[in-house]
Parts: sequence; structure tokens; C-alpha cells
Amino acid sequence: MHRRASLVLLNALSLSRLPLAAVFIAVSDSRMRAFLVVLAAATDFLDGWIARHRGLATRWGALIDPVADRAFMVTAFIVCLLDGLIGPVELTLLLLRDIGTAIGFIVAQLRPDMRAIELKARMLGKLVTTLQLAVLLCVLLYPPLVRPLVALVSLLSLASVVDYTRAVWSQRQRQQRPPSPPLGTPMSTVRK
Repeated sequence: MHRRASLVLLNALSLSRLPLAAVFIAVSDSRMRAFLVVLAAATDFLDGWIARHRGLATRWGALIDPVADRAFMVTAFIVCLLDGLIGPVELTLLLLRDIGTAIGFIVAQLRPDMRAIELKARMLGKLVTTLQLAVLLCVLLYPPLVRPLVALVSLLSLASVVDYTRAVWSQRQRQQRPPSPPLGTPMSTVRK
């Protein structure tokens, strides 16, 4: 398969979470919604795995994938709120990381000195996404686990925002540092 066709396929796989979100709104059966959550998670895993293992990771794909993830997740949580399956406080706690990340992205776009910084997913963020999916499944299939999982997600979300902020700040600091002279350069030729 040609690279261009593969990239189109990967982006389509990412974007498939948008119609899945629409179907999540349209259906009311908990099991069907749980199936949609699993399907959304599978498309997320699959497009990431293919991109990494086939060397098809792109800046555009790195933007489409999290936007599609967030669109599905936020839609599903809002539907659960409207259906009375979770409360407003739980919704806010579940979306802490997303709110923090959105604010960070906007700040990075508004500041010229931060536009060149590459925004990448971090391990804690991936863990939060996985736990958010687990919360959705519990909301739909096993409500007794929802509160403890929401508490865990909110704590890890805060840690994730701090971790992400530190990584971006560190990358910004590295970009602002003047380059070091090559090893073996006489100190008399190094500008002060």
C-alpha cells in the first residue's frame, strides 16, 4: 500500500470515532453504547499501532487522533450526564485533563515562542484516556465502580497536566538555549 493511501486510511480510522460519537447519542441501549466505547478504543489503538509500526506517524495525524478521541469521549460523557448516569461534578472531574490540555494548546498557539514545540501524547495522558474508557464502561455496565474510578481519573488527570506542562516547558527551555560549541572547540574561539 502506498504511503499516501496508508495515511488516508489511518486518518479515516481516527475520524471514524466522530460517527461513533453520533451513534452513541442516537442509541439508548447500554450494551450497544458499551460496544461503541470498545469499538472507539479499538480504532484508537489500531491507528496508533499502525502509525508507529509502519513509520506513518505525522504531525497531522498526531492532531487528528486526539481530537477524535476527545470528541468521542466528551460526547459520551455528556450523554451520560444528560441521561442522569453521572453528575456534573463527576463530569468535571472526568474532563479535568481535557480542559487542562485544551487550555495548554490554546496558550501554545497564542505564544510565538511556543508554536514550534511539538505536542506529543505522554504516558500519563494515555493512562487517563484508558481509565476514562473504563469509567464509561462502568457507567454503562457496572455503576458501583464509577466513583472510585472517577476519583482515580481526577488524581491522574492532575498529575498528567503537571507532567505535560513540565515536558512542554522543558522543550521550550531547550529551544531557547544557544547551541553548545562542538567538543574540541578551543575556548578562545567560543563567543561569550
